Amino acid sequence: MRFYIASSFKNIDNVRNVAQQLKSRGFIQTYDWTTHTGINALQELAAIGAKEKKAVLSADLFIIMLPAGKGSHVELGLALGAGKTIFMYSATNEIYDMEKTCTFYQLPEVHKIIGTIDDLVSTIKQNSRLTNTGEPY
Repeated sequence: MRFYIASSFKNIDNVRNVAQQLKSRGFIQTYDWTTHTGINALQELAAIGAKEKKAVLSADLFIIMLPAGKGSHVELGLALGAGKTIFMYSATNEIYDMEKTCTFYQLPEVHKIIGTIDDLVSTIKQNSRLTNTGEPY
C-alpha cells in the first residue's frame, strides 16, 4: 500500500514518525518532503511541486496531519479529486471546531482520526483497504 503524508513543517517530527511506522509495516512512501531545506528559488519550488503532485496521485492512501499548511490543503484537493482514500489526523477536536475547520474536512470521504499518533497508525493499518465511506474512527 502506497501512502503520502501532507502536513506543515511544524509537524515534521510527527510526519517522520508516522512514515517510519508505516514503512516498518510494509507500506511504501511515495515521497518524503521533510528532507527539503533552504529552498530559495521558484524553480526549486516548481520541481518539488511536480514531485509532490505525482506522489499524491500515485498514493493509495493520502494522510493529512493537522496542523497543515497551504500546500497540504492543495494536496488534499488533489487527493479528493483523484478519489484517494483520505485519513485526516488531529490530536484535538479542531476538525469539528467551526473557527478552525474547513468545508472539505467534512466531506464523507475524509476519514477523521482524533487521538494519538499511535491511534493514527493503528487505524491506517487496520483499515488500509477502505473505500471512501468517510466514517469517522
